Amino acid sequence: MKVTVDMSLCQDHGQCAIASPAVFRMDDEGRLVYEGEPDASLRDEVEEAADVCPVQAIFIDG
Repeated sequence: MKVTVDMSLCQDHGQCAIASPAVFRMDDEGRLVYEGEPDASLRDEVEEAADVCPVQAIFIDG
């Protein structure tokens, strides 16, 4: 599974980090950091993170 975040859309709301903390987190400056190729076992929570993103900036491939 490949995860991509369109950083030109992302507004650092952090909802993804709440939905899938194993993949998404906020750094010390409040900016999103994420794992681009998480384990497939995390698919459900990554899909939830994509669903709750207010600007729909998260894309899942594979």
